[in-house]
Amino acid sequence: MKKLFLLFTVSMLSVSAFSQIPLTVAPSGGNKKASVSERVGLTDITIHYDRPAVKGREGKVWGELVPVGFTDPGFGSSKSAPWRAGANENTTIEFSTDVTVEGKPVKAGRYGLFLAYDPAGSTLILSNNSTSWGHYFYDPKEDALRVPVKAVTLNQSVEWLKYEFMNESEAGATVALQWEKQMFPFRIETDYVKEQLASFRKELRTEKGFIWQSWNQAATWCLQRNTNLEEALLWADSASSRSFGGDRVFGTWTIKAQILEKLGRSEEATAIMKKAMSFGNMQDLHQYGRQLLQLKKNKEALEVFKQNYEKNPGQFTSTVGLLRGYSANGDYKNALKYANLALPLAPDEQNKKSIEAMITKLKEGKDVN
Repeated sequence: MKKLFLLFTVSMLSVSAFSQIPLTVAPSGGNKKASVSERVGLTDITIHYDRPAVKGREGKVWGELVPVGFTDPGFGSSKSAPWRAGANENTTIEFSTDVTVEGKPVKAGRYGLFLAYDPAGSTLILSNNSTSWGHYFYDPKEDALRVPVKAVTLNQSVEWLKYEFMNESEAGATVALQWEKQMFPFRIETDYVKEQLASFRKELRTEKGFIWQSWNQAATWCLQRNTNLEEALLWADSASSRSFGGDRVFGTWTIKAQILEKLGRSEEATAIMKKAMSFGNMQDLHQYGRQLLQLKKNKEALEVFKQNYEKNPGQFTSTVGLLRGYSANGDYKNALKYANLALPLAPDEQNKKSIEAMITKLKEGKDVN
């Protein structure tokens, strides 16, 4: 009898325990759980929210369903709370690095996202409390940020509330809350250059720093943005060193020379490029000559094209190089000579037509570049 009673008691406890375990169902009210994430620069931005629907309540969303300003939720500790900027649980926004929101600094981390709606001008709020349910426990003392945001009227109604990334750049993006016929955009900017340089410095100390390509990539990135050039020169030194295997690579020396040029050290840059010429293939030298033409260094470009032709005689590319080089220096007679030599070497119809157009220009006494 005691055994039977003990078995019954255990069974009832098990039933009681299991009855307290909730099953997974869709969010209440027919709202949809959602998240949207975007990488801006090197910064990951993620928003988690629940999506309510308009459900035929057009004209009754803003100012009614979403109250104006701060109101008493009627539950929890807050007596004056903004809208939770979504439904059900707290809407949250997370940044993997420091950012600015509407020009104001925000540290990396996760925040509760709120909107105090007002037809005259709303307020976006980020709260350090990202774990409380909805807005029921909102406390202004936990605010990390308050910035004004202006509503934009939409032409078409958005049935399900959504957050969308738009107007993206290398270092920033606009995030827009959209619901019914209102949109509330706010701008997020990252310090991409700072974050990228920090990433380079960290990664170059790992196994990624054992090959010249990594050092050259970091140096090239700085060169293209005209930033951090002194350190970029050190990275270019490593890329072109024997230790990392880039000492006989035309591209490593080219990047180093271009950085030196940017730093006003032209003589050193010229000396390096003379050394690099022996490592370049036909395409390398041709492209280098074209770059010199773009910089209006026409005489230097012609010398490069001449060396390329000596190394690669009778080739379409090297012949076209001399055509361009002589033309840039106003020697249309020699330019026409090499144009006629290049014509039968053209690899396809498009290149053939291009040379024919150049011949016409040269006969008219016009530069082809």
